[in-house]
Amino acid sequence: MAKLRTRKHRVVLSRSTGGDAGITFVLTILGIFMFLPMVYVISQSLKPLDELWMYPPRFIVQNPTFNNFRDLFTLMNDSWVPFSRYIFNTVFTSVMGTFGHLFIASMCAYALAKIKFPGGKTIFTTIQTSLMFHSTVTAITSFMLMSAFKMIDTYWAIIVPAWGYTLGLYLMKQFMDTNVPDTVLESARLDGASEIRTYWTIAMPMVKPAWLTLIIYSFQSLWNSGSSIYIYSEQLKSFNYAIGQITAGGIKRAGASAAATVLMMMVPILVFVVTQSNIIETMGSSGMKD
Repeated sequence: MAKLRTRKHRVVLSRSTGGDAGITFVLTILGIFMFLPMVYVISQSLKPLDELWMYPPRFIVQNPTFNNFRDLFTLMNDSWVPFSRYIFNTVFTSVMGTFGHLFIASMCAYALAKIKFPGGKTIFTTIQTSLMFHSTVTAITSFMLMSAFKMIDTYWAIIVPAWGYTLGLYLMKQFMDTNVPDTVLESARLDGASEIRTYWTIAMPMVKPAWLTLIIYSFQSLWNSGSSIYIYSEQLKSFNYAIGQITAGGIKRAGASAAATVLMMMVPILVFVVTQSNIIETMGSSGMKD
């Protein structure tokens, strides 16, 4: 019988030292390849114009400069709408849309997964069916609804659709089905806990990996959203839209465009770095012992 090893008082899969070294080597190589696109984007943002248009292109910048970022900020300051307004619009809609979606999706998922009521299966089937339709297909209907509720050219035109994104609800419901035992919820109810308290203090901590992942996915989607067919006022447009307008000036703005790409990807990466350790930790410990 193969000898079992222990790590932090837990029995782990028995592998040779060579096997561990081989797996580590392969994962390191894959990690480097995954990191290369980010290195290339940062390198592009530091290249002077002559290096940006060099053929064949060089992967690593030879004469790094911050002129591209200086040019980008100069263009920002020349905008007739204060650039801080674009940033506020994007941050406000991203935060409101993300946390509203998390709250609504998790509550609906809890009800569908853990509360038996007439029509629950039909509602969930309808949610699954809605995942097959692209937003382009429902664009006209969505516009008519927005117009009827007087939400055209307001922040709500961005935030409310984010709240009703059914993919997040579907993922939360599936995760609650498999990771929240009914016996634990029954024990809480027998102790006198209300459904709201059971949902918030029992179910939500147990599905932490799901809602952390949902935060990353939803925030990244809203942060990277460009122009919207529901927004006409320049005062309400997003940071991504403003960057796109600034860098649409052709070859002479290629450096500013490269710098803008780095700025746009920094915030989603920061959100992921802050939460990824919690996701990995809770994914590894989300199971329960009988």
